[in-house]
Amino acid sequence: MFGVVCRRNWALRLSIVLNVCVLLYVCAHFGAVSGPWIEEGSGWGSSGPAPSQEMMYGTVPRLNGTATASAPAEPRSALPAARQQESKQPGPAPEPVRFKVNETKSPPEAAESEEAEQRPDRTANGNIKKELTLQEAILCNDKSTEPKTAQRGDYWVLYNYVPMSMKVHCWESVTYTTHADYTFLDNLEPLLERWRGPISIALHAPGTDFPATIEAIKHARSCGSPLVAQLVTFHVYFSSKHVPKMIPVGEKVASERANCSKAAPWINVNVGRMYKSERKLLYPVNVGRNVARESSPTHYILASDIELYPSPDLPVKFLEMIRKSDQPALLRPNPKVFVLSIFEVDEKSQPPANKSILIRMLKMGTAIPFHKKLCAGCHNVPRSKEWQEAPETNGLHVFHVGKRTGNFVHWEPIYIGTNDDPLYDERLSWEGKSDKMTQGYALCVLDYDFLIVDNAFLVHRPGIKIFKKDNYRDTLTAKTNVLIKKIIVPELKVLYGTRKGCAV
Repeated sequence: MFGVVCRRNWALRLSIVLNVCVLLYVCAHFGAVSGPWIEEGSGWGSSGPAPSQEMMYGTVPRLNGTATASAPAEPRSALPAARQQESKQPGPAPEPVRFKVNETKSPPEAAESEEAEQRPDRTANGNIKKELTLQEAILCNDKSTEPKTAQRGDYWVLYNYVPMSMKVHCWESVTYTTHADYTFLDNLEPLLERWRGPISIALHAPGTDFPATIEAIKHARSCGSPLVAQLVTFHVYFSSKHVPKMIPVGEKVASERANCSKAAPWINVNVGRMYKSERKLLYPVNVGRNVARESSPTHYILASDIELYPSPDLPVKFLEMIRKSDQPALLRPNPKVFVLSIFEVDEKSQPPANKSILIRMLKMGTAIPFHKKLCAGCHNVPRSKEWQEAPETNGLHVFHVGKRTGNFVHWEPIYIGTNDDPLYDERLSWEGKSDKMTQGYALCVLDYDFLIVDNAFLVHRPGIKIFKKDNYRDTLTAKTNVLIKKIIVPELKVLYGTRKGCAV
């Protein structure tokens, strides 16, 4: 009897042990799958706040403000509107510069129905179309903006000599690229107030024009709008035959403040006493154009002249059009550039703030198409009359797809493009004229589409130009025409081929 009781006790004990083991196994398995328990409102585990995605997986890149899952990445800097450095300039700061377009999110899931399938935000099979972010729409790589000195043909170039203080990704804005000498720097502020995006400017500064150029850069950065230091990158170039006696380090120029009690170096300049004038040097306009273009930090560029002021908010509106890419003209396979109509206003008028005001000024005669009294055919945009009669609308759209043929075979459009477009021939000078004609010929032969946009434009600084006889330029123009006809055009035909209807 005693033996039976002992065996039952041992069986009971063994059963208890087995049940405990099974219970521990189940609990361990459940804990491994579910993770630690967290009461609502409590921290992660027993202490401290719950870690964010960035704490667990590293910095999460944000595409145009939308978080995306990715592998650990190096932390990127804040966006331009949030990363403006503390200004060194006196006076009130301007409104924050915003490079990015408004983010459009994909619409929520809708009930599957015949009506939903016909919605414009759905594909033919009823699936919701994916709205691209700007970074996804503009596939590009950031370029180095480090200063460097290099030769370019017969010229020395100080690339990124005094860079802008902001950092911008290649897809975040459009860069206004231009050229000048220091006497034109009074255009920077009115240009920036309307553009409010990066500007890349190449300054011609041979010989003793170089010190004055340095002082002008300092004055523009120290004494005017803070936007100059934030958004303008200065490059400087000069012929190897006219090297300045001394070239300070760019960082030193950027850090030094000008004496703002003195007049700006570009005021009341005796142009005839400048080094360039005394040495009778030609202005190498296309060297400046190409230097500024190739140094642009953004994928899209507006290669223009510093006295041409754009309609406000152009970069943001343009990039939103590119992001959407919902217009048939944008989907054509041809290479393309985006043409801006150009106008002049009389010296008593201010450049119009929008197309509606521009239309009124055209009717009143206080505004006219660009170079109407100098070379009307050079800037006669296809369907310009219809453009001027079309009322202003929201956003930016392709108004017409033009070609540089027929009545527009000698057209000199100014447009938003990229550095994939042909460069300008650096053998041509401003004095010899026709400096953009050969590049226009290359675009024609390559069958470019000239997409004329509807609600954006350029306006020359106030003052309507009239024809003035210039015997010196006439002589240089004749020589330039021979150079183009006998040397440059034959080269272009070898390089790019020919196309019926294309001419310089």
